[in-house]
Amino acid sequence: MLPNRRRKKFHLRITDAESMKIKLKRIYEQPSADDGLRIFVDRLWPRGLTKDKAKMDIWAKEIAPSTELRRWYGHDSGKWRQFRTRYFEELDHKPEEVGQLMRHVQKGEVTLLFAAREEHLNNASALKAYIESRRSCIAAFMNNPG
Repeated sequence: MLPNRRRKKFHLRITDAESMKIKLKRIYEQPSADDGLRIFVDRLWPRGLTKDKAKMDIWAKEIAPSTELRRWYGHDSGKWRQFRTRYFEELDHKPEEVGQLMRHVQKGEVTLLFAAREEHLNNASALKAYIESRRSCIAAFMNNPG
């Protein structure tokens, strides 16, 4: 175990995790005042949209599904359950990226932005489900990361 002075400390309490507000929105939609922090969670930049028009605060492409998984899924709704399972497994191996997202969520409203036309079966909705299904475990990890 690392000495206390070198250990990372996170100040997310489980009660904070339980009150998290995460919204989903297509990046092409107009921003609204209640979006909070706007985080784009796709690996590829959307066609025909400038970064200025996107009005996003963070591009978190490292938390997006791997290129292989994204290509395999291809927005085929018949593969949704498998995609979600595989994406959750990828996220389980990205504790730093998930932790960073959790810190943003803990601070206030967050809107996860995505480019897909499919508004329900996409990586942003899977990511939201992942965070919500594991919020207690993630909060506990962030409070005691070593």
